[in-house]
Amino acid sequence: MSKILIEPIEGYGLSSKNRPKQLFSKVGIVGCGTVGQSIALMISQKDIEVAFLELCEERIEHALSEISAELDSMIEHWGMTPSEKRAIMARIHGYTDYKYFKDCDLVIEAIRSKTRERRIISRKEVFKNIEEAVSRECIIATNSTTIVITELSSELEYNHRCVSLHFLTNTPSAKMIEVVRGLYTSDDVYAKVVKFVYMLGKQAILVEESPGLISIRVFVAQLNEACAVLMEGVGSLEDIDKTMRIGFGQVLGPFEMADKIGLDKVSRWMHNLYNEFGDKKYIASPIIKKLVRARNMGRISGKGFYVYHENGKKEVNQKVA
Repeated sequence: MSKILIEPIEGYGLSSKNRPKQLFSKVGIVGCGTVGQSIALMISQKDIEVAFLELCEERIEHALSEISAELDSMIEHWGMTPSEKRAIMARIHGYTDYKYFKDCDLVIEAIRSKTRERRIISRKEVFKNIEEAVSRECIIATNSTTIVITELSSELEYNHRCVSLHFLTNTPSAKMIEVVRGLYTSDDVYAKVVKFVYMLGKQAILVEESPGLISIRVFVAQLNEACAVLMEGVGSLEDIDKTMRIGFGQVLGPFEMADKIGLDKVSRWMHNLYNEFGDKKYIASPIIKKLVRARNMGRISGKGFYVYHENGKKEVNQKVA
């Protein structure tokens, strides 16, 4: 098993005015919903300034409030001190104009759209807006997993600086980030992005360009099979999750993870993968479709494969069982 190489961030001179400019001293994020917030936290905790873009001031305030609440939770669980929280919050700033990305070394697109067509159109618009605002040296990345970076960057003037970076935001403790080079990505840009991943204390998983990458393709296939096992009556919902947790060491079972991600998001992943590959294994299980139609999206709605109570307890959704 290969060892994770963690390069001490101090060596890049992040806080010293007497040292050359750090390779990645400021990172931009387009979209600061749940995913964008997780990425912002992950990066800002490594002494890197973060500038995020949202549609209006209200969304900026909401995002900052959510990030603050997440840090408060870490403080309550002895994972951080109040002074560390203040330092992190001081590094995160929200804006409504792309011009504030002008001195960024890397900008990551992390928006959310409902249909594949709209996702492609929206992201291409975002990429063009980023390119107009940043320097020629700035790297442009997407966190999308089911739309390839080559397609998103095809209309840019300097598309050699575009890559795909998939942060596993549903499991922030995961010590890896999937890195994908597109058809146009230069070797230099690819090497810099890999170094950035190691600066975050993560291992770079180098993935050939393909919708779904490694993580999503394997996860949705496992979830569909878990649904099939449940429908056949081979095991209960709880026992299927327990088998994968205890037997295989997964932090969450397939149903628990799907609820955490959001069943609407999982359903879109499956739809995109089926459209791309035409393989029936990616067609969402009838159980998933039923829950999505009933607006039982998982933790975010309070109901999914499980029912989530305000006191923190959860129980099996009997309509599924």
